Amino acid sequence: MKRSLCSSVIAGLFVVAAPAFAHGGAAATTAPSSAVAGSASGIEIASMDREVRPQDDFFRYTQGKWLKDVDIPSDRSSWGAFNIAQERVEQQISAIIADAAAQKNAKAGSEAQKIGDLYTSYVDQARRDQLGLAPLKAELARIQALKDKRGLATLMARLDRIGVDGPVGMGVGQDNRDSTRYVVGISQSGLGMPDRDYYLNDKDARLKDIRARYQAHVEKMLALSGHQDAGAKAQQIVDLETEIARIQWTKVENRDPVKRYNKKTLAELRALAPGFDWDAYLKGAGAGKVTSVIVSQPSYLEGLDKLIAATPIDTWKSYFEFRMLSSYAPYLSQAFVDESFAFRGAVLSGQKENRPLEKRAIAEVNRTLSEVVGKAYVTQHFPPERKQQVLDMAKNFITAFGEGIDQLEWMSPETKKQAHAKLAKINVKIGYPDKWRDYSKLKIVRGDLVGNVIRAREFSHDYMVNRLGKPVDRSVWGMSPQTVNAYYSPTLNEVVFPAARLQYPLYDANAEPAVNYGSVGISIGHEISHAFDDKGSQYDGDGNLRNWWTEEDAKQFAARGKVLVDQYAGYSPLPGYHLNGELTLGENIADNAGAIMASRAYKIYLKGKPAPVIDGFTAEQRLFMGLSQARKGKARDAALISQVKTDPHSPSEFRVNGSLRNHPGFYEAFDVKPGDKMYLDPKDRVIFW
Repeated sequence: MKRSLCSSVIAGLFVVAAPAFAHGGAAATTAPSSAVAGSASGIEIASMDREVRPQDDFFRYTQGKWLKDVDIPSDRSSWGAFNIAQERVEQQISAIIADAAAQKNAKAGSEAQKIGDLYTSYVDQARRDQLGLAPLKAELARIQALKDKRGLATLMARLDRIGVDGPVGMGVGQDNRDSTRYVVGISQSGLGMPDRDYYLNDKDARLKDIRARYQAHVEKMLALSGHQDAGAKAQQIVDLETEIARIQWTKVENRDPVKRYNKKTLAELRALAPGFDWDAYLKGAGAGKVTSVIVSQPSYLEGLDKLIAATPIDTWKSYFEFRMLSSYAPYLSQAFVDESFAFRGAVLSGQKENRPLEKRAIAEVNRTLSEVVGKAYVTQHFPPERKQQVLDMAKNFITAFGEGIDQLEWMSPETKKQAHAKLAKINVKIGYPDKWRDYSKLKIVRGDLVGNVIRAREFSHDYMVNRLGKPVDRSVWGMSPQTVNAYYSPTLNEVVFPAARLQYPLYDANAEPAVNYGSVGISIGHEISHAFDDKGSQYDGDGNLRNWWTEEDAKQFAARGKVLVDQYAGYSPLPGYHLNGELTLGENIADNAGAIMASRAYKIYLKGKPAPVIDGFTAEQRLFMGLSQARKGKARDAALISQVKTDPHSPSEFRVNGSLRNHPGFYEAFDVKPGDKMYLDPKDRVIFW
C-alpha cells in the first residue's frame, strides 16, 4: 500500500481491479466442500475439459468447462477461485454486521455500535443525496484558501492524513537496512489512472481512448461540484498529471529495493526539492521530529520541484480539488457515485454495473473496522484444528525448501549456508493475530458517513505515525483474518496466512492431502519462495537489506532470472499485449519455486508410504490439478490490460502453465514429450530452488 513502508510482497489474487468482495448470482455459486464438487479426492471434475490434452494446455484441461460455462458477474471485472472464496466470506461477514446493526441500544463506543452505525451511515443513500457536497465543505475550502506554493506542503500533509493522494506519498515502516526501527519514507504518487503508461503511451489505441475518457470524467466530476469552467480545468489537471507521470519511475524500476533505499538527512531532503516546505509537510503529517527519511525516487522529487515552480497555483488548486472529489466520491450523493463508477469501474475494469449498495457498505465496514470484524469472524468461522493442519503443512514446506537448497548444483556452499540461515528464521503466522488492535479512540457517528471516513483515515494515519520511536512490533498483521489472501514480508521475514485464505475452494478440509498440497500448498510454497525471489533474496534472515551472495552465485541467479523474464514475455493474454517479464519476475519465481516445493513437501508428508490412486489420477497428478483449480480465473479485457500494465502477478493461465512447464515432476506425471505444447526443452527450463 502507498501509505505504508511495509515491504510486504502481497501475492495470490487473480486480479485486484474490483472491490474487495464478490457478488453472487447464478455465475457465482459456491460449493462448501469436495462432496459437492463431485470427487472423492477433492478434484473439481465437473470443471475439466477432457477434449484438451493436459500435455498441451493444463490450465484448460483442468478448468476448460468452467471457463466456458461461467460468466463473470456483471459487477465484477474478474472471477475465479479467490472470488468464490470471497463470496463465502462476504456472506459470513454480512451476518456479523447485520447482528451489530440490529442492536438498537448498543453502548456508545462499543464495537457493535461502531459496526452498526458505520454500516447504517453507508446504506442511507437518501441522506447522502440530501447532504450533497456539504460534508466536504471544510476540506474543499482549505484547498481554495491556498495562497501560494509554499502552502502546498501543509495542504498535502492534511490531505495525506485523510487519504487523499497527492504527488508525494508518506509512510512509516521498518528501515530496510535496520529492521529493528521504524522510519519515514517518501515516495512518488498522485496519478488518477493506474500507471504512467496510461498517460504517455501514444502507440496503444486503447490507452489513448482511456485517456480521453479520463479527461471527460474529470470534467464531469468538476461540473458536479459546481464549476462552470470544468472543461478547461479538466484539461489543466490531465496535463499536470501527464507531467507527473513523465518524471515518475516505472514499475520495473520501483522493484529494485537497493535503488529505492536513499537515506537522506532533512538538509539533503530540502536540497532535493528546495521549493517544497519539507518541515511543514512532515510536521503536518505528524512526523516533525524525524531527523532523516528514506526517499524512494530522488530524481522524481527533483523533477517535482521544477514542476511545482512551473505550474500556476490555480492549477494546483484544481488538481487537489479533483483528488479530493475522486477519493470521496463513493461516499457522496448518487451522481458522484455513478460518475466515479462510470470511469473507475466500467472504463478501467470493464464492470457492467456497480456493486449493490449493501455490498459496498459491507466492504467499507470490513476495511475500516477490519480487526473488530475479524475477531468475530474467526470466533465463528475458523476451527482451531485448521490452524494446526496448515502449520504442519508449512513445516513440511520449509523442510522441502531446505532440501531444494542442498540440491542446487550451481550454488556455492557459502551461499547455501546463508540461505539455510535465512530459511531457519522464517516465521509462519496462521489464522489471526495474537492480540487485537484497539479501536476505542475511533469515533463513528450514525448519519455522518463522510465524517466517519475522514476520522477513520486520520485514525489509521495516526496509528502508522505513532510507531515512530517505538520498538518494531512483530505481532502486527498486515492483513485482517477475513482477507482471502496471503503475504510474505521481507523486513519481518514472515509468511502470513489469514483465516479466510484457508477455505474452499482454496483449501478443503474434506479433500485428500495431495489436492490440498496443490491448492493451499502452492500458496504456502509461493510465499516462502518470496524470501528467495529476486527481491526477497536481497534481505537476510533478520529482515535487513544485505547482500549475502557470492558474486558468482549472484550472477548465476540473475542468469536464471533472465531466462524466466524471456519466457513470460512471450505470453500474451490479449492480442497486442504481452506480459512484462521484468515486472512479474518476483511472482513468477515464487510460482515456479512454490510448485516444486509442493511436490517435495507432499513426499515429506508421505514419509515413504505409497500414495493412493483416487478418481483415476495418481497423487502427483492430483497435486497439480489442485494447484490449477486454486488458480482458476477469468477476467474482462479492460482488467487484463490493467493487470498487464500494473500487476506483478501474471494472469491465472500463465501462473499455472508457466510454472508447470519448468517443473520436472509435471513432465513425469503427465508424460509430456517433445511436440506437446506444454513441453520446454530442458535447456530452456528454469529451477531456482
